[in-house]
Amino acid sequence: MNILLDALRTAVGPTCAAYALGALGLNLQFGYAGLINLGFAGSLATGAYGLAITVSLGGGFWLGILVAVVASCAFSMLVALPTVRLRADYLAMTTIAAAEILRLVLRSSWAAPVTGGVYGKQRFANDFYALNPLPAAKYALGPVIVSGRTLWLMIVAWSLVALAAIALRFIVRSPWGRVVTAIREDEVLATSFGKNAFAVKVQVMVLGGVLGALAGVVLAVDQQNVNPDSFGAATTFLFFAIVILGGRARASTPITGAIVFWLILSATDGVLRQAADLSAAAGGWFGQEQAGAARYILVGLALMLVVVFRPQGFLVSRRVPNRVAEVTA
Repeated sequence: MNILLDALRTAVGPTCAAYALGALGLNLQFGYAGLINLGFAGSLATGAYGLAITVSLGGGFWLGILVAVVASCAFSMLVALPTVRLRADYLAMTTIAAAEILRLVLRSSWAAPVTGGVYGKQRFANDFYALNPLPAAKYALGPVIVSGRTLWLMIVAWSLVALAAIALRFIVRSPWGRVVTAIREDEVLATSFGKNAFAVKVQVMVLGGVLGALAGVVLAVDQQNVNPDSFGAATTFLFFAIVILGGRARASTPITGAIVFWLILSATDGVLRQAADLSAAAGGWFGQEQAGAARYILVGLALMLVVVFRPQGFLVSRRVPNRVAEVTA
């Protein structure tokens, strides 16, 4: 029962909301536009660090949000302008390289006076929690019990997810959204009708990056801590797992994908850690360190099965082009 409650708490918590919000942005880039952005974690880093650095330098929380969004736009533009014309495999390599360069700069010793180096930044969300209208008490969301601070962040985070999903639904059904889909389906044909594929791809990268930055802000506020090593390639792959699990090129499926992903990951972690405790009591080799690694192995295997037997995702019935094949071809 504790394992199930922990899984439910994680699936409705701020972390899941942040991943759902970021997955909506990645779905716009990868699902709708066919852009394989393996540097998506860089957008989260610009958002989280934009907020943390601004507040630590004396700026307010809301100024930090603005800086986070502007920094994400700038980073996305710098990455997109020289790369979106590239073939899918080269695009994937250059975007992951750009995100790694950003991460190494953030953790470097010469940037440490501003970024905090390898230790990052801490405690910069007091202004946000000061706006909390909820009394300091415990609140029951069905079987899940949360504090007033956590509930306040959950309300804000899931509201952002809902607003982003609604906005994206209208955007992808607009004339601009149909151009995005047309470019994904046949860029040469779309260009022959006078559509500027380069400009549209840059816009998609920037818009998806903004959602990634907001996801980074939510994660930073939840943890009251930002660390450069939290924004490595593994983080990007988690977002891809969520998008693939829920289904590409649908406005709301990344939300379902995020909830299912964190339910599975949390429940698997709970089961494995209990197994590790039993193994340790019996003098076995399977410990907590092995349990932490094994959960990602099992989730990875499950994702492989989804890709093989249900490549369109759990909630998508129509087929979309598999641009990932271009990377592995």
